[in-house]
Amino acid sequence: MLAGLPDGFDWELAVRFVGDRAMARANAEFVGHEGTTDVITFSYFDDPDSLFPGEAAVELIICVDAALREGEARSDSSYAREMALYLVHGLLHSAGEDDLSPGPRRRMRRREREVLAGLEKEFDFAAIFPGP
Repeated sequence: MLAGLPDGFDWELAVRFVGDRAMARANAEFVGHEGTTDVITFSYFDDPDSLFPGEAAVELIICVDAALREGEARSDSSYAREMALYLVHGLLHSAGEDDLSPGPRRRMRRREREVLAGLEKEFDFAAIFPGP
């Protein structure tokens, strides 16, 4: 389990995969930002007692188009690795991590690398996210 996520109760994760248009709409509606982004996180851990069984405690919206672009543009990445990164990034946000200022951003990037390195030992990202 990621440090910072509540322990001691069962919770569910809901993930929606969308394209640029849907992500731009969600980004404007829920975050108040213009344009697309890689992942948007909704965390309901503030009041876990209000969650019903089967209800998601964390919701992620992940932009497939962003993963395609970044995976192609970065020599040290791929579509599959970007998709895994966005999942980890969203979960870190739900665990209380922040990337709005330099210090917390460095910490979050370090944690992303640590978690991804551990996951890569166990999982083949390309098999999980084979690409569109």
